[in-house]
Amino acid sequence: MRTSEPGQSALLLLDAVDVLVREGIAYAVIGAMAASLYGIVRASFDADAVLSLVSNRARELQRVFQEAGFNTELQTGDLDDPIPALLQITDSFDNKVDLLVGLRGLEAEAFVRAIDVSFEGAVLRVISQEDFIAMKAFAGGPQDLVDAVNAVGIAGESLDVDLVKRLAKRYGREAVSNLEKILGENK
Repeated sequence: MRTSEPGQSALLLLDAVDVLVREGIAYAVIGAMAASLYGIVRASFDADAVLSLVSNRARELQRVFQEAGFNTELQTGDLDDPIPALLQITDSFDNKVDLLVGLRGLEAEAFVRAIDVSFEGAVLRVISQEDFIAMKAFAGGPQDLVDAVNAVGIAGESLDVDLVKRLAKRYGREAVSNLEKILGENK
C-alpha cells in the first residue's frame, strides 16, 4: 500500500482504484477531491468514489478488497436510501475511502463523462463538473450547496447548463429546486 501515516486517504484511494481497475469496475471520484478540482480546495480526511456496480455484488467486492489486504466494512441501505450500499476501505493508519455502490438518480453515462486527472503518478477518473454539481444539488447539505455554487462560478461559460438541469431532474424536485438557487447565485 502507498500509505505510510494518517492523513493519506488520497493515496489509499489510489490503492483502491488499482483493485477496481483490475476487477473491471467503473468508478468516479466524488466528494472533497472532486470539489478541489471544480471549486475550492477544502480539508477532508477521507476520499470518496461512486461505483458502477449493482448492490448485490458489493459483498463479492468486499471479499476482493479483504483478500488484497484492506480493512473493510459494508453498509447496506434500505429501499428509501439513495445509496444502495457503501463499502468503506481503511488501513492501519485510519485512512478511509468510501466507495458508494451506486447512487439513485446517477445515470450510467456519468462514468463515461468522468475525466482523467493525473495524481501522484497515476490517473484517477473524476466525476464531470456537470454531474458533480447535480449530485451536490441532490445531496443538499450546506457544504454540498457551497461546493456546487463554487463549481458553477468557476466553470463559467464552460458549464453545460442544459445538461446539469437534465441531470438534476433525475434526482428529483428538491435537487431541481436547489440547482435553481445555485444557478441564481451565479448570475
